[in-house]
Amino acid sequence: MKILVVGFAFVLSLVAQIWVAEDPVIHVLVQFPLLVFVGYCLASGMRIQQIFMGPLLVLAVAAILFWMLPRTLDAILTEWGMFIAKFVLLPLTVGVPLALCWRHLNPVVRGFVKAQAISMLGILGFLYTHAPVRICNSYLLDDQVRLGYGFFLVVVGLSIVWTIPVFIGDRHEMEKNTPSRSVEIS
Repeated sequence: MKILVVGFAFVLSLVAQIWVAEDPVIHVLVQFPLLVFVGYCLASGMRIQQIFMGPLLVLAVAAILFWMLPRTLDAILTEWGMFIAKFVLLPLTVGVPLALCWRHLNPVVRGFVKAQAISMLGILGFLYTHAPVRICNSYLLDDQVRLGYGFFLVVVGLSIVWTIPVFIGDRHEMEKNTPSRSVEIS
């Protein structure tokens, strides 16, 4: 079943390639997450030693930063080596490391990574909507602004999705982490 999901997500990312040259929103906010999801699913059942979690998390964050650079987006559309690297390296350097270390991370570290993701996307959204010139030479200024607003929508969505469990909580997790107390009545 897992291989079907991975295959379907990869095929969807290939199909999205048809519109990538025309629309940066599909490129960055549809195709990139699909490729990361492919890597995440491939490594979801694997285990690693504790010592590798920090370097893997740093690798994933650095890779995300690299692939979000405007120069990288231009290179993907103009250089065939970067085009192929996108399909190989996004799953391997972002999806796989996140799958291997995410569930083992301390909740504080998870919160830190989530806060960093939200702030990074917010800054990119601001940059793309307020830049007076084209940042990506392969896309029009209007497309750049739409991508900026897309980043803002992702920020709002992730903020809601990641904040709801804080207020609702997971009952099973709360029961597991709460020490039981016995009360004596005299």
